[in-house]
Amino acid sequence: MKKYSFEEIQATKPSVDEVKNRKRTPIYVILDNIRSLYNVGSIFRTSDAVLVEKIYLCGITGCPPRNEISKTALGAEEIVPWEYYDNASDVILELKEKGVRIVATEIAKGAKEYSEYDFNFPIALVFGHEVHGISDEIMEMVDDSIYLPMLGRANSLNVATCYGITVYEAFKQYKNSIKEKND
Repeated sequence: MKKYSFEEIQATKPSVDEVKNRKRTPIYVILDNIRSLYNVGSIFRTSDAVLVEKIYLCGITGCPPRNEISKTALGAEEIVPWEYYDNASDVILELKEKGVRIVATEIAKGAKEYSEYDFNFPIALVFGHEVHGISDEIMEMVDDSIYLPMLGRANSLNVATCYGITVYEAFKQYKNSIKEKND
C-alpha cells in the first residue's frame, strides 16, 4: 500500500473560505481554565476536523494569536469560530437559553461512559483544567457528565487526547442521526 503525499492530500482539501462557509456540526466546546497552549492548539485542530460550531475559551485558557497554539493548531485557529469569556458559567447560561445540552467530560457521580452516552444535538462539551478538572460551580450547571474509562493507575488522559476521543464519538453519533433521517 502506498500512502498519499502531502501534495496529493492538499489537492483534495477545500479552501479556507469553503470550510468557513460549510454547515458546521452542532457541537460547541467549552474550554475552562486549560493551562497548556499546546492542548488548546490541538483542540482547535481536532475541532476543524469535525467542523465544530464554536469553541469558547474561558478563564485562564489562552487565546490566539499565540505561537504555542499555532504550532499544534496548524492554521485551524484561523478557521474554527471561537470566542473568549472570563467565566464559563456565562457561556453555559447563554447556550442553555438556546436549548443546547451541556455535558461535562469529568469523573463524577452518575457520569456515563462516553461510548454509552446518547449525544443529543445541539450539545456543548465542557473540558476543564488539566490537573483540577472542571470546577464544582460549573459541574452544578451541567446537564450530564461523561467519562473515559481508565483501567490503569492514571486518573485521566491528556485533555487534548480526551477531547479527540469524545468529540469523534459525538461526531459519529451526529453523522448516524443524519443518515437515519435521510434513510
